[in-house]
Amino acid sequence: MEKFADEALIEVSSGSGGNGCVAFRREKYVPRGGPAGGDGGRGGDVVFTVRRNLRTLSHLRYKQSFKAENGRDGEGGGRYGRNGADVIIPLPPGTVLKNTETGDLIRDFGEKADDFVFLKGGKGGWGNIHFKSPVNQAPRKALPGQRGEQARLRVELRIIADIGLVGFPNAGKSSLLDRFTNARPKIAPYPFTTKIPSLGVLRVDDRDIILADIPGLIEGASGGLGLGIRFLKHISRTRALLFLVDLSADNFLEAFRVLCAELEAFSPAMLHKPRLIVGTKLDLEGTAERLGELAAHYPQEKVLGISVFSGTGLGALTGELVRLADLG
Repeated sequence: MEKFADEALIEVSSGSGGNGCVAFRREKYVPRGGPAGGDGGRGGDVVFTVRRNLRTLSHLRYKQSFKAENGRDGEGGGRYGRNGADVIIPLPPGTVLKNTETGDLIRDFGEKADDFVFLKGGKGGWGNIHFKSPVNQAPRKALPGQRGEQARLRVELRIIADIGLVGFPNAGKSSLLDRFTNARPKIAPYPFTTKIPSLGVLRVDDRDIILADIPGLIEGASGGLGLGIRFLKHISRTRALLFLVDLSADNFLEAFRVLCAELEAFSPAMLHKPRLIVGTKLDLEGTAERLGELAAHYPQEKVLGISVFSGTGLGALTGELVRLADLG
């Protein structure tokens, strides 16, 4: 069973403040001591934090409710109640928070996002020590703590990567990711092997380039067909695009055009990203000629050919990936 999760609905609540206390000094030789009721503690906040070791929202699949601790009530002797503990909710980089009712964006957590205090805890109520006055030396008044706040949120993950691998099912994206990086995606010679996005790190000299293998698209994905529609949003967070075209497929000349149409239907901004066309499976018979046809068919695009099996063209592609990452 796939454990990847990129959406979740959660309920969050900040803590309520503790109540103020009504109390008086009762000491020997002080028969009429003044007010000594302490304040209630502040309720805990709801805080979101980015954790780079997280890659999915699967930890929100089994726990959808998060509540900060309430503040403790004040006590006699002027003792203040303890503040409630915050509830900390970890999120992977690239997560966005949305209002479930309006769909409005609340927060976009980029790769280096700071902690975000979403709901503040309620303030603690004043104890009667605050209400002493010249005309009221023994006030019996204290304030209740403020109530915490509640909210229901939609949490969505949009993967952040330097370069997204885009292509039809079985175009060779997973094989390339496996060859280039430390990722180990599922690889098999049939469509839709990849059902979850996979990230890998390509190390070139002293720098790291993050590659994302996005599940294969099909024509009509932007309209709800196939596996690709729910992952189009992941492509939108990559800085550059690598279009992989299976040179052994019958539709090799039209693949790039169809893929671009699906990306544009989802978001026109997709086509403004730096990009490169890569013809795959160059080790198969007849694909070298098809690579020439592909380059001639798209004279305005840069086209390379590779074979993951034989290693042909991988050195040149590595240099192009560095260039794309710098452009993005």
